[in-house]
Amino acid sequence: MNKKIACIILAAGKSTRMKSGTPKVLHPVCGRPMLEYVLDLTEQLCIKRTVAVLGFKHAEVRKYLRAGIKPVIQKRLLGTADAVKTGLSALKGFQGTVVILYGDTPLLKKETVKKLLDYHIQGNADATLLTATPEKCAGYGRILRDKYSSIAGIVEEKDADDFQKEIREVNTGISCFNKKSLDAVLKNVRPNNRKKEYYLTDCISLLYKNKGLIDGIKLSDIDEAMGINSRVELAKANRLMQSRINEEFMKHGVSIVDPATSHIAFGTRIGQDTVIYPFTVIERNVKIGKCCSVGPFARLREGTELCDNVSAGSFLETVRSKLGPKTLAKHFGYLGDSRIGSNVNVGAGTVVANFDGKKKNLTAIGDRAFIGSDTVIVAPVKIGRGARTGAGSVVTRDVPAGETVAGVPAKAFKKRRGKR
Repeated sequence: MNKKIACIILAAGKSTRMKSGTPKVLHPVCGRPMLEYVLDLTEQLCIKRTVAVLGFKHAEVRKYLRAGIKPVIQKRLLGTADAVKTGLSALKGFQGTVVILYGDTPLLKKETVKKLLDYHIQGNADATLLTATPEKCAGYGRILRDKYSSIAGIVEEKDADDFQKEIREVNTGISCFNKKSLDAVLKNVRPNNRKKEYYLTDCISLLYKNKGLIDGIKLSDIDEAMGINSRVELAKANRLMQSRINEEFMKHGVSIVDPATSHIAFGTRIGQDTVIYPFTVIERNVKIGKCCSVGPFARLREGTELCDNVSAGSFLETVRSKLGPKTLAKHFGYLGDSRIGSNVNVGAGTVVANFDGKKKNLTAIGDRAFIGSDTVIVAPVKIGRGARTGAGSVVTRDVPAGETVAGVPAKAFKKRRGKR
């Protein structure tokens, strides 16, 4: 990507319509803060100079910024023009193209931003807008064009009259500016709207009056540029992102029986020929090998790792646990903080009691062990290679390799000798 490109990410929002104490850009979409998807774009496009404009609870948001991204604080949330002006304060001496992105648009694709940047640079425009013509225009600013069909301005919906609200072409907010041109008009933006905020969109009409070159390209899928401002929109974004994630897995050889009911967090790794059954939840930081079977109604929580040929069956919950190759846990149970070897059979109803009221404790189960149905393992415990537990056992001590234990508490099982 051209070195004469800088990015300003607007991420100062308060979550007013979210009705939340969490900064809007930190609300999760498929297991990660929505801001991180936007940060991905700047890395994928190799944009070397990126500024993030922060505001509400900026210390929390700042923790998610990556190396090389310059944070600046918008002290008073006075609108998008003021936010961009704040961002430009960190780009002194820079000359070139500035692309404006938003921290609440996680669905935006790299290809779309690259196309916008290429079009803007090739056209040597003062401003290039990403526009769209959705079926429903509610909530979007309308693109105003002159008699020659040139872009002459943008009117926000809340400030639009009835005639302007009938316009079908809308502004997505994603835009590119020549920095020199942007600097020149920003200082003339006035809060002449109902909310007394400084709108970045007013820069377009100011550029038009100064005979600047304003262009635009249309986005075919408006959902890609959807800004998330409410819990309803957050739920929609989760559905759309989940669909992308599931489709990508299926393209690479993973079978997802019912994508609509399979929730898989961003960043999950799944090997070829694994089958994900319906109503399965796979949270972040989970690794699944080849030829595994997961679900239905399984929940693999953070830190779970399934090696190749593992069966994690119905109503099973795991967290911070590793299941070795060819291990079976085919029926309901809970495996927390466990290190389970290969070819282990974990019987139905097995529970690892990993929490003692103060800390989480580790359980280790050796290769080829057999854990009987309804076994409760009270961590910390080690169960040796080839050991067995009887059904309904409560294991409170280490079990040596090859030993069979049973009972409450579980004790070594000794066969009775027959009468002579």
